[in-house]
Amino acid sequence: MSKRHYTWALLPIAAIAGQAFAEQGPSLEQLDQRIKILERQLENQKEEADAKAKDAATVAAGSNGFSIKSAKGDYEFKFRGLLQADGRFFLSDGPAASVRSNDGFLLRRVEPTFELTLGKQLFFRIQPNFAPDSATVSDVYGELRLDPAAVIRAGKFKVPVVLENLQASGATAFNERGFPNELGPNRDYGVQLGGALFGGTTSYALGIFNGASDGRDGAQQAKTAGDNRKEFAGRVFSEPFKNEPGLLQGLGFGVGGTYGTRERGTVGISDLAYRTPGQNTFFSYVSSGSVFTQSHGYEYRVSPQAYYYRNSFGLVAEYIENAQQVITNTGSKADTLHHKAYQGVANYFLTGEDASYGGLTKPKNPLGKDGYGAFELVARYGVLDIDDKTFPTFASATASASKASTWAAGLNWYPVNNLKIDLAYSLTRFDGGAAGTPSTVVVDRQDEKLVYSRFQIWF
Repeated sequence: MSKRHYTWALLPIAAIAGQAFAEQGPSLEQLDQRIKILERQLENQKEEADAKAKDAATVAAGSNGFSIKSAKGDYEFKFRGLLQADGRFFLSDGPAASVRSNDGFLLRRVEPTFELTLGKQLFFRIQPNFAPDSATVSDVYGELRLDPAAVIRAGKFKVPVVLENLQASGATAFNERGFPNELGPNRDYGVQLGGALFGGTTSYALGIFNGASDGRDGAQQAKTAGDNRKEFAGRVFSEPFKNEPGLLQGLGFGVGGTYGTRERGTVGISDLAYRTPGQNTFFSYVSSGSVFTQSHGYEYRVSPQAYYYRNSFGLVAEYIENAQQVITNTGSKADTLHHKAYQGVANYFLTGEDASYGGLTKPKNPLGKDGYGAFELVARYGVLDIDDKTFPTFASATASASKASTWAAGLNWYPVNNLKIDLAYSLTRFDGGAAGTPSTVVVDRQDEKLVYSRFQIWF
């Protein structure tokens, strides 16, 4: 066969192969279309991934605790904690056993705290204390947050009166709060309306509570079946220059107080005792044999207070007067007693950190290659003065002091984030409170000389 004839013979085969290829393989236009579809699918997948990431919860950990928060921030769970391991060492070696009754090491607070924000309006907090000698539920309350200026709180929480008592336990300058806290209430069961006004420069709180004894938590129910009367408490506190940088920005002042009544024969105050910085009792009402003291009539507290923070310096000052009508169980003697307490607490950071009411959790230069942590000097002077009319009918002058005055100074060290180690010394002097020779002669109770320390983890 010639070459020409061979070529013509192959033409039908090439035509069939070309047709088959055309049927099986995509055209350029089809390939372009398929690429566009793939690109759109990838775009859709990215949009879905971005949307899921936007709605995913975020987990955060830092010096203020651990939290899990929804994408929009409406729902949040927070976990915080406080551990305080203390040492108390009394330098007084006198005959009074009570002077050294609390000498040694102890766990002062072991408090995990759980907080839930449920939507924009509901909040819940529970804070147990697992310290071996004082295990309890410190805080347990819920809030309905209608507005920053209107928050309703119900449950067990701190009564809004004493300034230092309202400060977080991990933020106080000294291991124990001062004498004004002995005359004011601690935590109680009740309901409260509070909030912030005028751009956050003023806060207020008004509540009704079961009624807490001085320096103690209130009872969940009436102490006896007949005591159904309640106690009103309120506080207003202003920081007028809070939003204006300058010399007065850290100034705050206000007043808190309570008012309530007690029914004779239903609530006694014989078990009420006032304590020193070493947590030793220096005053208590008469409670012996058939004679004891009872609350009867009204009781009120009023506490003007202020603080000032400027750079590394801080100062807290407060006063409280407690008026209580009392009566002997026989009804033969009754009176209104006015006890008073006041204190000033100063602190200064030697390493340049800013002092604040909220305390310090982060030193500027943590312990390591570049620093030694933060160092803070602290000092306190405080007085608790018992009404002279208390003696001798309602309290014994040879067993209870009529006045206690405390000087204290210390050094707090914050080596790393969330850790505080402190060492302090306090000297408490008394007027009266001990028996001389003969036993009817009143002499001053022995001074309390106390060295105390703390290892604190707070986040």
